[in-house]
Amino acid sequence: MEIRKAQRKEAKIKLALQGPSGSGKTMSALLLTSGITDWSKIAVIDTENHSADLYAHLGQYNVLQLTQPFTPERYIKAIETCEDAGMEVIIIDSITHEWDGTGGVLSIHGAMAGNSFTNWSKITPRHNAFVQKILQSNCHVIATIRSKQDYVLSDKNGKMVPEKVGLKGVTRDGMDYEFTLVFELDLKHNATASKDRTGMFADKPQFVISSKTGERIKRWCMSGVSVEEVIALIGKANTVDQLRDIIKQFSEFRAQIEPLAIERKNQIISPIAENINH
Repeated sequence: MEIRKAQRKEAKIKLALQGPSGSGKTMSALLLTSGITDWSKIAVIDTENHSADLYAHLGQYNVLQLTQPFTPERYIKAIETCEDAGMEVIIIDSITHEWDGTGGVLSIHGAMAGNSFTNWSKITPRHNAFVQKILQSNCHVIATIRSKQDYVLSDKNGKMVPEKVGLKGVTRDGMDYEFTLVFELDLKHNATASKDRTGMFADKPQFVISSKTGERIKRWCMSGVSVEEVIALIGKANTVDQLRDIIKQFSEFRAQIEPLAIERKNQIISPIAENINH
C-alpha cells in the first residue's frame, strides 16, 4: 500500500446524453463533439436505423451501422473498430439497445431457461465488460440513452394511483453513474447536468448544447498531465525506482510508456554494469 499526492491527469470524457425521443440527443452529440475534434475524427455507432445520416450536412463524420442482435460483445467490437480506425471521439447512439433491444441483455436473460437469479450471474459480466470498454477506451465517448416517463404507485384516498415521477433512462439502473458527465435533454433541446464531475455545468441554468460546450469539455480534459509530459519524465529518470514510480502513478498510460520505460531502464543499467566490470 502506498499513499501519494492527488494529481489530475489528462482525461478522455465519458459523457451521456439522456432524453426522450425527439429531444435532440443525436444532433446534440454531434454538435458537442465538433468542439472536441475535427469531423473526420468522429465516428457514430448508429443503432437507430440510419438516423445518424440525417445530420450529414453538419460535417463529414464517420458512421458505423450496428444492427441486431445488440449484444454487449457486438457493441464492444464496434468500439474497437472505431479505435482501430484512429477515431478520437466515438458517439454510441444509443446504448439503450444493449440493455433493452433485440439480442440485448434483457432479451438474452428472458430467453434463458432455469433460475432467473442464477442467470443474471452469467449475463452481468457481459454487460460489465461493455461498460468497462467505454470507460477504458482511449477515445472520448459520448453515449445517448433513451428515457421514458417513470411512474410509482401512490396511495390516494385508499386507492393505489400511478403518479409521474420524472424521466428514467432505459438502461441498467445506475448506468448513468459510470459517466463523468450526464446531460438531461428535454423536448425543447435544453440541457441540464444531472451528474457533473467536471464542476463546469452542475447547478447551472439549462442551455442548448453547441460546439462551444465541446470546447469547454476539451479544455477540461486537457488541463491535467498529458502522456507527452509523462514521457518527458521517463526521459529524465535517473534510477530504476523512479521509473517504477512513474509507471505506478500514471498506470492509465501504461501501454504507451512501458516500452519507453524499459528502454530508459536499459540505458540506466548499462553504465552501472560497465563500471562494475571495470
